[in-house]
Amino acid sequence: MRIQPYLFFEGRCEEAIEFYRRALGAEPGDFMRYKDSPEPAMCPAGSAGAEKVMHASFRIGDSEVMASDGMCSGKPNFQGVSLSLSAPDAAAADRLFTALSDGGQIQMPLGPTFFSPSFGMVADRFGVSWMIVVAP
Repeated sequence: MRIQPYLFFEGRCEEAIEFYRRALGAEPGDFMRYKDSPEPAMCPAGSAGAEKVMHASFRIGDSEVMASDGMCSGKPNFQGVSLSLSAPDAAAADRLFTALSDGGQIQMPLGPTFFSPSFGMVADRFGVSWMIVVAP
């Protein structure tokens, strides 16, 4: 059994995937627009939503994340969950934290804690909460 996050960016999915490609080295995978669906009724917001992302996936390291524009409401809501990203060392943690912070909001500055030589929390520009951690 495996658990995979599925993120709904509500109209900003393609932008998010490109951001994660640049910031984290994410590798894009599956990609399907609403207009390519065999069921046209699935398209949110009529023809304007046809170009939006119905389903996509991308890899960050060994993990796969799935994503969509959802119903294209323009209001993504990522409350009550964080993605934890393990970095091999403090320098890598700093690079990842800085990249995810661009346009986002720092929730806990990156620094040493009792459980890690480097740990921090940030909500990226899309509102996805990340915990960056270096294992002791």
